[in-house]
Amino acid sequence: MAKNGDAALREHVLELLAGGHAHATFEQAVKNLPVEFRGKVPNGAEHSPWQLLEHLRIAQRDILEFSRNAKHLSPKWPEGYWPKEKAPADEKDWDKSVRAFKKDLKELCALVEDEKTDLFAKIPHGDGQTVLREALLTADHNAYHIGQLVLVRRLLGAWE
Repeated sequence: MAKNGDAALREHVLELLAGGHAHATFEQAVKNLPVEFRGKVPNGAEHSPWQLLEHLRIAQRDILEFSRNAKHLSPKWPEGYWPKEKAPADEKDWDKSVRAFKKDLKELCALVEDEKTDLFAKIPHGDGQTVLREALLTADHNAYHIGQLVLVRRLLGAWE
């Protein structure tokens, strides 16, 4: 791929990972959610905001680590990707999860942005995956569950 095409692809993937444009960003989805709603599962929903936040964090971390660490072991599916608790233990747990999600997203973006990263090379310890595929998978997965988080907030009456 031509150098300018490579830069354009990286820029598009980074924009996709950042979210927005056609849907809410992660920051918008978690911003100002009252503590009392974080562990509630509204009628018609399957998960609480906490469960969705933790699922987003765990899945994104797994994809990031798989992409860069041959020794990484993924959680057991599906139970390792979803918290059993409906609510965080306290406000600090919520904040810690939000910070961890943002940190891992920043690290994934840095991996994509790094010109030394061959986006098309197969990940040696995978079975055909590439960093490009994993970045797109993350963007898609995040968009889906961020949308769920917005819907849950709407059902709880906690969305501006």
